Amino acid sequence: MSQALNILSGLLLFLGALFILVGSIGLLRMPDVFTRMHAAGITDTIGAAAIILGLMLVAGWTIVLIKLLIVLLFLMLLNPTACHALARAAVHGIRSPWQGESEQQQ
Repeated sequence: MSQALNILSGLLLFLGALFILVGSIGLLRMPDVFTRMHAAGITDTIGAAAIILGLMLVAGWTIVLIKLLIVLLFLMLLNPTACHALARAAVHGIRSPWQGESEQQQ
């Protein structure tokens, strides 16, 4: 059973790192602040959650598991809230959403 947990934990750690990498590529590829926040917010939340779940499997039934569970709970609550607050600040600022190439030329 320990070997299966190690493999599953390694898989979750790898998938979490892959999600975060995809999110960072999305930051470079997206045209405006809103699509960048969307790409980064979702992939960072999922990637960090997968990494924390992988670490929870390695930790076993210890106090570390409870601490990681609390961190995961705060991450799931605060990361989407922070992205929403940033998007709201951008809307109320001078930023407007990207409309596409054809609509911006008109």
